[in-house]
Amino acid sequence: MSARSPLSVVFLLHIALEAPLAISAFWSPISLPFLQMTNTTLVLLKLYTAFTAATCVTTFLVHPLPEFLPGKRALAIGLCIYHSVASTVLFQAPRFIPHSFGPLLESLKVTPEMVWGTLHGLLGLAMVVWWQGTLGYVSMARKAV
Repeated sequence: MSARSPLSVVFLLHIALEAPLAISAFWSPISLPFLQMTNTTLVLLKLYTAFTAATCVTTFLVHPLPEFLPGKRALAIGLCIYHSVASTVLFQAPRFIPHSFGPLLESLKVTPEMVWGTLHGLLGLAMVVWWQGTLGYVSMARKAV
């Protein structure tokens, strides 16, 4: 059994979800399609961008590491909490992205906020799957010591 699991792709999925917003908000936060942007929300968006960029770099660095390392596992739990909270916040948020997927999907309550929240929820769940799916690597490492 190798010290790497194919489930580690979940770390790259985090980058795929977060990097586009981080890059866009870093270069031109005012151009993002959010409603009612003020100076305060721009500052908070820039702070969020810094956090998001940092998590993208961190996940890129831990992706190739062995599954049993405590730092990789701690990051996974942190990302699980982040994505779960982000999902909940986006599900409960009023409309703030002025785009539509069309009248049919709008009538079914499929909005950009809901899609974004669903992606965060799925990624939070994927972190839990990674955690559970790699417990064998942790027990293997304990037995080797």
